[in-house]
Amino acid sequence: MRVVAIIQARMCSSRLPGKVLLKVLGKPLLEYQLERVNRSKFIDEIVVATTDQTIDDPIVTLCKNMEISYYRGSETDVLKRYYMAAIQTKADVVVRLTSDCPLIDPAQIDKVIESYFTCDHPLKYVSNTLIRTFPRGMDTEVFSFHALKEAYDKAELKVDREHVTRYMTNNDGVFKLLNVSNDKDFSHHRWTVDTQADFLLIKKIIGALYQQSSEFTLEDIIQLLDKYPEWQMINHHIQQKDE
Repeated sequence: MRVVAIIQARMCSSRLPGKVLLKVLGKPLLEYQLERVNRSKFIDEIVVATTDQTIDDPIVTLCKNMEISYYRGSETDVLKRYYMAAIQTKADVVVRLTSDCPLIDPAQIDKVIESYFTCDHPLKYVSNTLIRTFPRGMDTEVFSFHALKEAYDKAELKVDREHVTRYMTNNDGVFKLLNVSNDKDFSHHRWTVDTQADFLLIKKIIGALYQQSSEFTLEDIIQLLDKYPEWQMINHHIQQKDE
């Protein structure tokens, strides 16, 4: 089974344009994420799925410099972008990630992938987001290529084409849906980058942990924020956009 992580990324963001290439310690956020995802025990290949718009050329440049695969496709039909990226990389299993999660922990990704392999269903979807217990920013979705193709072939609503897995999660009679939960509820933590406040928190976390170890974990971040609880107030007021 060929496991491919597809990370959707683009420069155009309504709240924080160019966020994926904002730098901390001289390195773009997307580079941190790619390095972290690359440490997964189960992922065979990473592909960055960006758009065919000129504004996203810098993302492609980063991928080339890091020798990471990329696919360029529709800006609005993200479901098609994923489907074509999966075909390009001959994926049997797709790990869906988004480029606003630079702190994502490869061990948490692997937990979702391991759970995926425990289920025997052709149209299976496993994530840690159906019932949130993990910090926002650890979001991982894993599904079969057959599930992706089913969604690609059947989804007709614009919103279902814009949000890759919405058709799957709204059709639990067709798809087998499984959730991976954490032992402790950390869902109040927000480690995704969508606003300047989010970026300021991520910058503090990376600045504090990365130079000690580039392989810091979810648990390391929790310990850091327990030490500096006031940091959580930096972006506590941010409301998540509709998914």
